[in-house]
Amino acid sequence: MRAPWRREPQLAPWPVVLRDRSAEPEVVLRPLRLKDEDEWHHLRRENADHVRPWEPTLPPGVTTRLPVSYRQFVSDLDREAAADRAMPWCIEVGGRIVGQVHIFGIVRAAQQSAAAGYWLAESASGQGIATRALAVAIDHALGPAGLHRVEVNIRLDNDRSLALVRRLRLREEGVRERYLHIDGSWRDHLSFAVTAEEVERAGLASRLSHL
Repeated sequence: MRAPWRREPQLAPWPVVLRDRSAEPEVVLRPLRLKDEDEWHHLRRENADHVRPWEPTLPPGVTTRLPVSYRQFVSDLDREAAADRAMPWCIEVGGRIVGQVHIFGIVRAAQQSAAAGYWLAESASGQGIATRALAVAIDHALGPAGLHRVEVNIRLDNDRSLALVRRLRLREEGVRERYLHIDGSWRDHLSFAVTAEEVERAGLASRLSHL
């Protein structure tokens, strides 16, 4: 029997703005806007070396179209969200963009699952911002968006991200060998997951109050 608090799976409305006011500073998840272009480019340039070891790359022999404009980038994100294939947010703190968190690879029907990914500016690290942003995003996915399961896959040597998902007490599911092409090579990833039954009403964000 379906738990009485669960909503029937449905297309997540878009745009969605989420706020975590549980601690300081307030963390806001919102879609990127066209007027964010200058700030976005500046942030990415500043953090190019910081995020490079953890970002996907194309394997040898795989080609793709040339880099798109910022306008097309935002349009593509909005199109994926409108089609219920992703929920892409930037992370905003104190009126400044400091990173990004996505729920992506959404599968409906019998599976009702997705994955989560994120990155954070080096200057914003160590303040619990990424932990709170991921918790709020997953709570939305498992609640209003009607998903049943969200997974997070992390390189075995990404100590900060491993500590993050363990703070949220996500369930460890084992190693996926050569899972993603990252920073020029196929990398093993440790897989974590959480289902709606594991968080129920309180959500992942409630786990942070006990840290």
